[in-house]
Amino acid sequence: MFCEKAFELIKELRRSPDSLPLFNDDAVRQVLEEMRALFEQNQRDVNAHIGGDASFLSGVHLRHTALERNKRCLLAYLYNRLTRIRQMRWEFGSILPPEVKYNLCEPEILWFNKYSKCLANYMKSIGDNHGLNLTQDSKPPKSLYIEVRCLVDYGKFELDDGESILLKKNSQHLLPRAQCEPLIRQGILQHITQ
Repeated sequence: MFCEKAFELIKELRRSPDSLPLFNDDAVRQVLEEMRALFEQNQRDVNAHIGGDASFLSGVHLRHTALERNKRCLLAYLYNRLTRIRQMRWEFGSILPPEVKYNLCEPEILWFNKYSKCLANYMKSIGDNHGLNLTQDSKPPKSLYIEVRCLVDYGKFELDDGESILLKKNSQHLLPRAQCEPLIRQGILQHITQ
């Protein structure tokens, strides 16, 4: 049956809405191989039709429709993966966790790096001479300081005012939101909510 592998790629993404599954290189390769075979069969039938035989036209139309569906499914698969990768840049910052990076193929890693570089250049160009970190406050803060719990032994952490704090596992601190949000995204700190 035509387009089964392409549709399986879409279902694979749908089964994991909150995470990014491993790039299915084999299925993508099989879909491309199916598309190549369909295209070659269409070329043979069209050449036969030029010779005067019109009995192949319905088959040509069916295979062309299957080609278009495969193309749409592949593009949807790739677009949705890139959309999730772009969202991860805003969630995790410019360094992806190893378990997420493992699920990406080489072109996706290159795309992520280029996207991060473009975003960083843009953030440097806006604001006063210091730039503006757009990833810092994705939601409006309710207060400038938040209470956090350290999840790992991190060591010394220096605040913008020069004060140094020792972040040990299970220690609790009241810190400026702007300075601890990157550590929260990296999984070093946990925001304590009342």
